[in-house]
Amino acid sequence: MPFPAYALITGSSSGIGLELAKQCATNKRNLILVARRNDALQHIQKELAEKFGVDVVIMPHDLSKPHAAKELHDMILSRGLVVDVLINNAGFGDYGMFVETDLEKEMNMIDLNVKALTELTKHVSKGMKARGSGYIMNVASTAAFQPGPLMAVYFATKAYVLSFSEAIGNELAPFGVSVTTLCPGPTNTAFQDRAFGNDSFFKGAMTPEAVARIGYEGMMKKKSVVIPGLKNKLLAFSVRLTPRKMVTAVARRMFER
Repeated sequence: MPFPAYALITGSSSGIGLELAKQCATNKRNLILVARRNDALQHIQKELAEKFGVDVVIMPHDLSKPHAAKELHDMILSRGLVVDVLINNAGFGDYGMFVETDLEKEMNMIDLNVKALTELTKHVSKGMKARGSGYIMNVASTAAFQPGPLMAVYFATKAYVLSFSEAIGNELAPFGVSVTTLCPGPTNTAFQDRAFGNDSFFKGAMTPEAVARIGYEGMMKKKSVVIPGLKNKLLAFSVRLTPRKMVTAVARRMFER
């Protein structure tokens, strides 16, 4: 390659995204870190560059804004940076009855979880295909395998991510580009605080460090779908054998606790 290759990671200022950045840096991959908070990114930039000896480029950006993904990609190209790993991690959820939740927030969720992920993947995958190599990881959730009453829009966005990723993975495999969908279950991150509040029973289920390590290893092995944790694997498998109406009812009872 004419320029050093970089791993581009969205939502990389905390949680699973930050831990995925550390996994990439541990394996001597240069980083392009994207998140909304510039102050957090600056701190992480210094920490990872000093600890791992890799180049860390930060690009504060709100990917939920219209055309933000294209703007980000244009900035990367203007700096002559080559992306050989794309990790679409940015996303958020919300909790409540659909008829009562905030529509603007849900439209923003779709813009980030679905539209920005799709747009950025479109732009970056073209370069990967042309070069004949590359890794893409799209972070979904075990929510992708079932409907989610009281989190209807979030579960639907993650179902899209899984279906989309498996489809383009099939298209890109002959060109040396792998696509991995990471489907973590409940993880102790700021995500659950934003969606549920601090008293959620999800807190502490898995550490983001463990999820990131398993996800990175799976991506490097070019696995199509990675589900961290035996309990989460069993859940994803069991819902395929259970009537959808029953799965939906069980999911609602779980969230109503």
